[in-house]
Amino acid sequence: KVLELATIGAQDPQTLVITPFDGSIIEEIRKGINEANVGLNPVADGQLIRISIPPLSQERREELIHLMRQKLEAGRIMIRQIRHEAMENIKKANLPEDETSRLEKEVQKTTDEFIAEIDALGKKKEEDLLQI
Repeated sequence: KVLELATIGAQDPQTLVITPFDGSIIEEIRKGINEANVGLNPVADGQLIRISIPPLSQERREELIHLMRQKLEAGRIMIRQIRHEAMENIKKANLPEDETSRLEKEVQKTTDEFIAEIDALGKKKEEDLLQI
């Protein structure tokens, strides 16, 4: 694994920089990335490797957006499942009605906040993918 042999950083949004802990393995890392066949072209530059990431095609952007939407929906479902479990636990606690109502409203409010955050992050990422 590259992470065991080097640090990886982003020089800019389109360029990764790999800095090996041992400079003598630069060529092996570069060769390994080339042989991985992931569409990247690593270039050895002194004591580091630069990888320029090619721009995304429109088709690939749409695939990534579709995948992101699936992940977002899975996140929403998980949050709703947690809400459901919390509501069940509140009902099982046999608390006074006003306390039960207050807790249920609090759980719903928290659920709504998390779902809104997921939606906002998804919208931002979709905008980012469409602009690149």
